[in-house]
Amino acid sequence: MALDTKLCTFTGRMVIVGFGSIGQGVLPLLLRHLDGLTSDRITIVTAEERGREEAEDYGVAFHNNPLNNDNFFQILKPLLDKGDFLVNLSVDVSSIALVEFCQRVGAHYIDTCIEPWAGGYTDPDLTPSLRSNYALREAALSRRAEFAGGPTALLTHGANPGLVSHFVKQALLNIAADTGLTVEVPTTRDGWGALAATLGVKTIHIAERDTQVSNQPKQVGEFVNTWSIDGFVGEGCQPAELGWGTHEKHFPADGRRHEFGCDAAIYLMRPGASTKVRTWTPLEGPFHGFLITHSEAISIADYFTVRDGDAVRYRPTVHYAYHPCDDAVTSVHELAGKNWASQATQRLMMHEIVGGMDELGVLLMGHEKGAYWYGSRLTIEEARALAPYNNATSLQVTSTVLGGIIWALENPNRGIVEPDEVDFRRVLEIAAPYLGEVVGAYGDWTPLQDRGLLFPEDIDESDPWQFKNFRVV
Repeated sequence: MALDTKLCTFTGRMVIVGFGSIGQGVLPLLLRHLDGLTSDRITIVTAEERGREEAEDYGVAFHNNPLNNDNFFQILKPLLDKGDFLVNLSVDVSSIALVEFCQRVGAHYIDTCIEPWAGGYTDPDLTPSLRSNYALREAALSRRAEFAGGPTALLTHGANPGLVSHFVKQALLNIAADTGLTVEVPTTRDGWGALAATLGVKTIHIAERDTQVSNQPKQVGEFVNTWSIDGFVGEGCQPAELGWGTHEKHFPADGRRHEFGCDAAIYLMRPGASTKVRTWTPLEGPFHGFLITHSEAISIADYFTVRDGDAVRYRPTVHYAYHPCDDAVTSVHELAGKNWASQATQRLMMHEIVGGMDELGVLLMGHEKGAYWYGSRLTIEEARALAPYNNATSLQVTSTVLGGIIWALENPNRGIVEPDEVDFRRVLEIAAPYLGEVVGAYGDWTPLQDRGLLFPEDIDESDPWQFKNFRVV
């Protein structure tokens, strides 16, 4: 696909809620690839002044008007009608409230995560279970029946969650081909689950290493990151969550099950930003990543579940394993030391980045060939050459937001859907030109390799793919 290809026609109005790094990065892609979408048909509604200059560069209306539960309807209703599109890239704005609004006015919808209203992630009146991504997902999916056949509302379709669900499907097909298994591309949820089970995939990591560096060192009292700092802090302070596989023999001492919903995931009684796991990517090799809660850990585990009647026969363990840029790691350490009270100053790394890449993919383990990573290697130099207002991290997100918007316009009456239910080939086709090198690589790594200071009671040598072996204690 050429970078000036018009992918579909859209002549409606578009509202972008939130205009941080992802909003700023996706705007030029939308104008580049949507035929009929002009600057005068786009409105930005956001909660801060950041991004005003970028919006003005494109002649797009910019309103610093924070949304809350009392005013969102009055602000958005004049801006959206049947056939229009709401792109929700905000924090502290209820995704469910906006989905319900769009369904009632007839507008399409996309977001990159399911957000609560401000304070929902840390509300002391809610149990850890009720402020989890699991609970947010269950609440959103509970609206499906009511809005069946309504305008498409695509939930959690950024890079991760989002793109990584499509990577998993392509990775499964690659492993099948490389192990001599002849398969038709599955067209149903049951078919994909059967393929994963047949291949023997036990564990899936969303394994990401961000090596972008800047010429401006992190200062004391400053949180530095390559993408939304409010978003990272919010999810980092939630309980660590993971899809819980059928091969697991050691339930974590601090693990808890939810008392409602699909039961595909568990949570730990500690924040994700204080929970580390062992993982691997081809370029970085072994490293420790944060087990940050993400909805793809739940949706992928749920989607690939195989049942015999009511009994679960197969499910992989799925979780995020994230090493952000080094300045962000230092920022998280400082944040934890302040009892999770956010630093007074924030800096989103963009123009000051002088090198590095984001190596983002999925690591499928336990199959015949051991471990297989499939994903994107995008350097900062490539990102800058491909699209304005992006770094390597944001472009992996914004290109997938673009892909999700195109898919929603091509499938306009699907109601509420998740990335795992979307045509993975179509999204990968749209996003691929913006992802740098998209590769697959096998490795002989296991979490028991070079076990070093691991104590015998901390590991299970009979099965390297046990969560107990991945967790850093």
